Amino acid sequence: MPSLVLLRHGESIWNARDVFTGQSDVDLTPHGEDQARRCGLLLRDAGLLPDRVHTSTLTRAVRTGTLAVAAAGRPHTPTRQDPRLDERSYGALEGLSRSEVLARHGAEQYQRWRRSWDASPPPSHSGEVPRPGESLADVSARLRPCWENALAPDLRAGLTVLVTAHSNSLRALIALLDRVGPDQVPALEVPIAEPLHYLLDDDLRPLVPGGRYVRPISAR
Repeated sequence: MPSLVLLRHGESIWNARDVFTGQSDVDLTPHGEDQARRCGLLLRDAGLLPDRVHTSTLTRAVRTGTLAVAAAGRPHTPTRQDPRLDERSYGALEGLSRSEVLARHGAEQYQRWRRSWDASPPPSHSGEVPRPGESLADVSARLRPCWENALAPDLRAGLTVLVTAHSNSLRALIALLDRVGPDQVPALEVPIAEPLHYLLDDDLRPLVPGGRYVRPISAR
């Protein structure tokens, strides 16, 4: 049966600072590197050795995938970087601390930007070209073709597929897999560096809705 493993990257430099990161390309911390290696050992011990890796184009996800498969004993696993798996753009919020945004905009707006289906953060005007913020609905729209023409074909070929990406791109993928409606999206959480395994039927529907964490006690 097809196996899909979803993995949010290890701790990044801006995770450690509690800063909105979005599409800013920051690296892992040393702790994040250790987390990625531990994930690889968890996959090895669970018998979930990846045949193919799909990552976002952002350094923290790429390096998490590389370190994980090396630790699992599969350093030469074919890997594809796909911008459709990139984290959502947080627009003008990127680089700001969460506490600063909470104090400036209030708890209700803060939660809407972070967790709702359709709320987009304000655009960033700091560069030469304004960069809009993305809602989770925006991320879902760009991720669906990735599922249909990149991930699903590998799964139908019987491969064990590892996806290393980000909180919101993985939330969008989980919503697609489990057919989660917009009203349920705020409750979706994707912990850092905890592999989530989906065993799928021939129609690529989850046999266990929500999947199973490889290390369930800590993940829950």
